[in-house]
Amino acid sequence: MHKPTLFGYGLTTKAIAKKLGGGCIFFDDKCQETYIDENNNTIRPSEEFDANKSQLEVTTPSLPPKHPLIQKAKNLMSEYDYFTKEMPFSIWISGTNGKTTTTQMLTHILEKRGAVSGGNIGTPLADLSQDAAIWVLESSSFTLHHTHIASPDIYLLLPITSDHLDWHGTVEKYAADKLRPLLNMKEGELALIPQGLKVPKTNAYVVEYDSDAFICNYFDLDASKLNYKGAFLQDALLSLAISKVLFDETDYDLLNAFKRDAHRQEEFLDEKGRLWVNDSKATNLDATMQALKAYAEQPLHLILGGDDKGIDLTPLFVFMRKLRITLYTIGANSDKLLDLAKAYHIPVVPSLTIQTAITHIASSFTSEEVALLSPAAASFDQFDSYKHRGETFVKLVKNLKK
Repeated sequence: MHKPTLFGYGLTTKAIAKKLGGGCIFFDDKCQETYIDENNNTIRPSEEFDANKSQLEVTTPSLPPKHPLIQKAKNLMSEYDYFTKEMPFSIWISGTNGKTTTTQMLTHILEKRGAVSGGNIGTPLADLSQDAAIWVLESSSFTLHHTHIASPDIYLLLPITSDHLDWHGTVEKYAADKLRPLLNMKEGELALIPQGLKVPKTNAYVVEYDSDAFICNYFDLDASKLNYKGAFLQDALLSLAISKVLFDETDYDLLNAFKRDAHRQEEFLDEKGRLWVNDSKATNLDATMQALKAYAEQPLHLILGGDDKGIDLTPLFVFMRKLRITLYTIGANSDKLLDLAKAYHIPVVPSLTIQTAITHIASSFTSEEVALLSPAAASFDQFDSYKHRGETFVKLVKNLKK
């Protein structure tokens, strides 16, 4: 394979260089002075890139369209494009929320068929076995934006709401990037797309779904046989739909045995038997709304807030007006949340920190209620990551005195 110029000294590009035996040239924003790493790769400052001296560039997914390296590149590819000829049968999964869980679910039920997972989920394509029968790829909108050649054999797009607008620029551009894989798909290939999107002209066979009931009816599935609720139920049904299309299999028991990652609607009890839910991975509006739907029948104490990246949270507050809910605001957007709570007449307790929020909740919380951390925001204003936020939440709750 031709050695490309690599943009960004990160997980994706390092894996490509390793697969190629080292000796690659990187350009990275963090590099102040050129150096050579232990694998004989040369890392240079981004401003030194000369497009006239490069025949091919592969970028780390996170570089936005307006980045100088992307603007200067003349032969730019994503890792998907770079490995398109070596890619086995592939299923790409994208959406605003649920990508990781659905990718893991589908890989779990297709593992016996030789499926492995990667992409945005943590394993770069360069590290995936090309001898595997199926690649199940969690696909971010960043990767899809930079992908112009490769296409999946099956594309599953989960429901989308506005996200990463600081990167994409507009809701329309974000949606267009999510739909980009359809442009190169071939006749006979399947795309499962949420109803209501502006689907581009494609040769793929497109099924537009709008509900769990539609998925069950279209693919002859029985939701009552699954031990999931809310958004997780739809993730499970879509995974089974793909399994049925490929192998005419619907193994409900196998899917029910799947274990979700931590920080996604992770339930646990405190010493008084009260239910707390760690949904720290809910870093945007839609993820929090899905969590609220799962517990909508009970009175709720919701810890909300962080770095919301400037998105409009009004739809969340419109939705919460129908619930029996009290808010506990934390993080950088606390003032914004307080103003919205006042405007929509939702009870709110200013808390600023997660520890204060937990203390407030614990003082009046009953076993008939649910306490939920589902922040609808990124964590970096107060934590190292959503995992750090979730771990802190769980630890503080477990240290509550009886």
